Amino acid sequence: MYAFKRAISMMLSLILIMGLVTGCGSESDSSGITEITLVQYKMEAVDFFNQLEAEFNETHTDIKLTIESPNDAMTILKTRFVREDYPDIIGIGGDVNYSNFVDSNILMDISDYEGLSKVKQSYIDILEGLEFVPTEGTYGVPYVANAAGVLYNRDMFEEHGWEIPTTWNEFMSLCEEIQQAGILPLYFGFRDTWTCLAPWNALAVSLAPADICAQVNRGDATFEDAYDEVADKIAKLLQYGEAGPFAYNYNDACIAFANGDAAMYTIGSYAVPQILSVNPDINIDSFVMPANEEAEKNQLNSGIDLQFCITKECQNKDAAYEVLDFLLEHDNVQDYLDDQNAVPCIDESFNLASMLEGMSSYIEEGKMADFHDHYYPSEMAVEGMIQTYLIEGDKEAFLKKFDTDWTRYNRDIIRKVADYEAEQGN
Repeated sequence: MYAFKRAISMMLSLILIMGLVTGCGSESDSSGITEITLVQYKMEAVDFFNQLEAEFNETHTDIKLTIESPNDAMTILKTRFVREDYPDIIGIGGDVNYSNFVDSNILMDISDYEGLSKVKQSYIDILEGLEFVPTEGTYGVPYVANAAGVLYNRDMFEEHGWEIPTTWNEFMSLCEEIQQAGILPLYFGFRDTWTCLAPWNALAVSLAPADICAQVNRGDATFEDAYDEVADKIAKLLQYGEAGPFAYNYNDACIAFANGDAAMYTIGSYAVPQILSVNPDINIDSFVMPANEEAEKNQLNSGIDLQFCITKECQNKDAAYEVLDFLLEHDNVQDYLDDQNAVPCIDESFNLASMLEGMSSYIEEGKMADFHDHYYPSEMAVEGMIQTYLIEGDKEAFLKKFDTDWTRYNRDIIRKVADYEAEQGN
């Protein structure tokens, strides 16, 4: 009797295991409907994606789309990858996390996806530039970008007749003019270390090579040389900002700018919704950080804020492509732009938010470069290093630490680059 019960128990266990295995690899449920799961990291766009999920499922009878928007999505995704629990599609930014996913062979090559032809080449180039070493194939569909430079109070500028600067000297002269009018030129809110990256990136894209991180990995350059002028100019900005900028955080800065306490704010377009929540009537526009003395050398700081990638374990590429087609429909992209004041990566005609008008020519011409911090490893905590430098003022120590810490936290990547170069005979 015991042997019989044991045999039945083993059989039930085997059936259960087989069921679990079948479930993990299934493409559709018993009704023949293919299930596609998308996990995306933009918490501020949850309502938009909930609506998008509902619209897709109302118009598609053969595919059921589930969009998950968890808190701390990147941590959850990394945990799922370790457990080999892969969603079909992920919505992530164009940063070092994407680089690591490509390097770990987690993402599917989607070079054959026809929708890629809709994407601006400049953003495809930015995406490929994120790879540690050149990789055959394309692993993401850039969807929307953000732009960072200088937000300004348009009504205040018109009232005083202030001109938009196109060179560094013009920018410094403008700050002096605003200061002499008894108005604070800039606001920073550097208590939150990440806010230090906004002006840093906006200066770096025009003053340092776009591929400086790759150059350093190859041993062809140093940050000490490449970032010398960037460090000088970000420190120079402090004299035109609030007293004690390290006592005020991002929220404080948004409130102050919204209330007219400063004429300009060195932050990206992503801050506009927060500012408008404080003062819906503020008239905001923006301009590219005029880092150079030659205006034509200035570039817009724009990076991929959201892209969609298909994981290599996705069991139904055709259904996943159909979801991507839906996401890339013109009206859906426009709805996202309206909801998030974003910049389109899609090469079609869209209505841009009014606060991006001053950057529109750069967006249309593709005259842009990616955020430098998209290449920085999080362990290096560059934002904290910049904040410390701005507080203490020791540029030499800051830049030397940048190089030293880069080597420390990128040791494996540097070795991989060296191996790749050796294989290529370069």
